[in-house]
Amino acid sequence: MKNNVLFRGIMPALVTPLDDSGKIKRDALKKLVDWHIGCGVSGFYLCGSTGEGLLLTPAQRMEMLEATLDAVGGRVPVIDHIGDVSQSSTIALAKHAEKAGAAAISSIPPIYFAYSDDDIFNFYKAISESSSLPLLMYGYPGIKTLPRELIKKLMTLKTVIGLKWTYQDYYGMQRVKSYDGGNINVINGPDESLIAGLAVGADAGIGTTYNIMPGLFVKLYNAFRAGKVEEAGAYQNGINNVIEQLLSHNVIATTKAVLRHIGYDVGECVAPLHRLTTEENDALISAVTKFVDFEKQEIIC
Repeated sequence: MKNNVLFRGIMPALVTPLDDSGKIKRDALKKLVDWHIGCGVSGFYLCGSTGEGLLLTPAQRMEMLEATLDAVGGRVPVIDHIGDVSQSSTIALAKHAEKAGAAAISSIPPIYFAYSDDDIFNFYKAISESSSLPLLMYGYPGIKTLPRELIKKLMTLKTVIGLKWTYQDYYGMQRVKSYDGGNINVINGPDESLIAGLAVGADAGIGTTYNIMPGLFVKLYNAFRAGKVEEAGAYQNGINNVIEQLLSHNVIATTKAVLRHIGYDVGECVAPLHRLTTEENDALISAVTKFVDFEKQEIIC
């Protein structure tokens, strides 16, 4: 029986650094990747919600993967989210990810139309047949929920190893993690409740705000794994003080704003996502820096 639990630890869902022309800012990406790895992250997740994947062209997504793999240099695994509105584009991205050297691929279910469970199964089946890379489903609350019985059926596909669980249903996560004696890679999505995901069996975490607090999430994860639950809870509380401020506007825009403030020139969001005004930016930075020292990756209060 193959081991499906391939990914553990803290894996930032990387923002996509873009210049005004839409090209990947490779220097900024390399600087960000090096910082994250220095903080102890276990890998990276690209071109999902945080990476604005569905707002990028396939060429931009391919460039982002290639640039990240160059920046990482084999130090940690890179998971490429290849989901797209078009199945043909999804499969083209899957094939590119394998050729480029990604460790795994991931995909949201098909979106927009009223797809049946059979349609969703066939979508993932087509991806699985197009690439030999390990495949993670992506359960996202903004899309049709993946029923637990469908998840179990999808686990029969030869390359599917598990899923990124971004629902707040931790009972459901625990039930899914119990499949096949736990031989399913379940990765927590909601940053604000990572500790809850770990408590019910999540193997890892992938998140947006890991971009600005990689060291704090690594400390939370390590404390929980060491049985220091109270310490892990304190980290979660400090992190959530920042998250509460980030949610004042679109969290991708606010995360990018904090990154720019602390020296990572990752550019702006892709239109039509919100771009902060000068007043909004200043208010955000004033608020978040009361709670965390981002340079030292320490909780202030």
